[in-house]
Order: sequence, then C-alpha cells, then structure tokens
Amino acid sequence: MNDFCIVGAGISGSTIANLLKNKYTIQVIDKAKGVGGRASNRRYNKSLSFDHGLQFISPKKKEFQKFISELEIKKILKKWRGLHLDLLSSKENLKNKYIGKNGNNDISKYLLKKTKIFLSSEVVDISNNLGYWTLLLSNNNKIFSKNLILTCPFPQVKFLAKKYLTKKVNNLNVKMQPNITVMCAFNNSKKINISSIKFKDNIISWASNENSKKRFNSTLNLWTIQCNLNWSKKNINLYKGQRKSLIKKVIKRFFTLTGLNDSKIIYSKIHGWKYAYNFKHTSVKSYWSKKNRLGVCGDWFLGPKAENSWFSATDLFHKI
Repeated sequence: MNDFCIVGAGISGSTIANLLKNKYTIQVIDKAKGVGGRASNRRYNKSLSFDHGLQFISPKKKEFQKFISELEIKKILKKWRGLHLDLLSSKENLKNKYIGKNGNNDISKYLLKKTKIFLSSEVVDISNNLGYWTLLLSNNNKIFSKNLILTCPFPQVKFLAKKYLTKKVNNLNVKMQPNITVMCAFNNSKKINISSIKFKDNIISWASNENSKKRFNSTLNLWTIQCNLNWSKKNINLYKGQRKSLIKKVIKRFFTLTGLNDSKIIYSKIHGWKYAYNFKHTSVKSYWSKKNRLGVCGDWFLGPKAENSWFSATDLFHKI
C-alpha cells in the first residue's frame, strides 16, 4: 500500500507528486491516456501534434517564474517566439510565452519521472475505512492508499468526496467554465508567419499556429482553434453528437477570419473541456484534512491559469 494516491496527472497532480516523492511512496491515477490534464498534447501522427488545452504559460509571480526558468534551463520548456496578434487590443503583447519543448504536457512528464502512474483509469468511488482509502475504478479494480489527494475539477471533487469535505469547502463559490477546441491540419500554398491570433468573434476566441512552435517540419499547416466562452457554453453538452457539423462551422469561420479559404483539410478533431477553468479565486488555496488524510488542490482554487495549479499544489504540500 502506497503512502499517497494522487488522482489527476495535470500540473497540480504532477507538482504535488514531485514534492512528496522524496519522502513518501506515491502513485498517480488519471482517466486520460496520457499525463498533462488540460496541458495535454494530441498527436496527429508520430511527429505532428496539437496543444489542445493549455496553450502557453506567462508567469506573473516571481516564485513561479523561478520554477519556469529552471525548466527552461533544463530544456523542458522554451520561449514561444513570433508574432502574436491581439485583435482586441492595439498594444502588442510582449510577455514571454513558455511552451513545452515537445508538447505542453512536458511539465507533467518531467515532474512525474520515476513515479508510478496508472492511465486510462477513472475513479468512480472512494471510501475511507479501517485507516486507509479504497478507490474503485471504472473497470472494477480497486486501489488502496494511506492518504488521498484529489486534483480534479471542483464538481468531480464534490461528487467523489463531498461527505469527507468541510462545509466551507463544499460551499466554495466555484463556477467551472467550459471550452471547446478544434484541431485541424490543412494544405495551403501561403506561408503563415503568425504564431497566434486573438479574435473578436462570436465563435472563435483564439488560434495557435502549431508550426510556429518549431517542434516539427511539415508542409501541412497545423492550427489549434479555441472557441469563445458563450459558444462553448451553448455547445459543450451537444458537441459529441454533432462533431462533424461543429468542426465544419468552426473551421469555416476560421478560414473566413484569416482569408485561408482555399485550404484543403487533411485532418480535424474536436475536444470539449466541460470543466476547463474557474475565473475567480476562492478564500482558500488548497484543502488538507489530517483526520481523514485527504487533500485537494487545483487551479480552480485560485483562478484559471496554470500558475494557479502550481501555487495550489505547493500550498497543499506545506500543509501536509
């Protein structure tokens, strides 16, 4: 039996796992096929890929900047250079944008090195009996642990652990917002010298030129297109049954906005994050119950950025 079981292999889960692993035995569980959480990287083929969740990191606080700078020195991260257009503002955004050398899940991959990880493993129930935690997986397998840490979105935390949380945590004012992303690869004779574009539009909010990240060389143009909040809210519960029509609508709008109408689509995918982010910070940074040996951390405690994930996880580590 391990000392800690951590549910979620995103930035929060990988950070807390990395901080605890020198003193305790750790195992990490995630329902996805790979690590990274919302910093996941979707492969098109062996060399081509999309960052279809987290697009980049721009540190604000010096503690997190130090952490990111160390990863840059170790060549885990690099600066995303190029022209980043913001059609909502007349000012050029000059903040450093950091991305993974191979994908934005590189942070989690690095932090989880030599850590026991169970992927494609969804936790459907938890219970605390006889001094340890029992986790029931969707395949009916069980995992046992002395301590449990949940790093999933707030609605999923409440679903699994409501009876073990304090009234204050259960009643936190958290409103998780959705996001829909479309990934596409297309042929076009035009050379696109833009790294990203922020749009003023009723469907698309932002688009990323994956080729500009200089992870691969390809004659195809790869773009990740993120839809705006209102459009995502409208379609998040419908998109799985309307994939083709929604992909077509988003890409058509993207081509109209960018003038790439003569492009031939080679590949396209759509992905929805039902609980992508929480805009506002709560009154707490993380939660730890010494009595139940239960911890909770995640970006949603503090805001929508990857930086918030890291701060919540480090705060939990200090409480433990």
